[in-house]
Amino acid sequence: MTHRHTDTSTAAYNGIVRASERLRAVVYQTLYANPGGLTVDETCKLAEYPRYSLQPRFTELRDRRVIYDTGLRRRNVSGAKAIVWRLTIQQEKAS
Repeated sequence: MTHRHTDTSTAAYNGIVRASERLRAVVYQTLYANPGGLTVDETCKLAEYPRYSLQPRFTELRDRRVIYDTGLRRRNVSGAKAIVWRLTIQQEKAS
């Protein structure tokens, strides 16, 4: 099967890339403003975005080593324990 690049599929892809970059920036800025760390739910509440928009950005930022799991846990909206995330650049300051 041959993959065909069309102008519409290219435009859609570029739109997704830009949206992801913007949402990663939202997560970054929210965590930067809260150096003590935040869970995904806390970040979503402060940034006023739905979880489905920001949750994938945490994985992307973690994979890029921009954020890290502090080892701390707090209860999320559902009552489950959630990871508290911090920016890697704030890691030394928090220790």
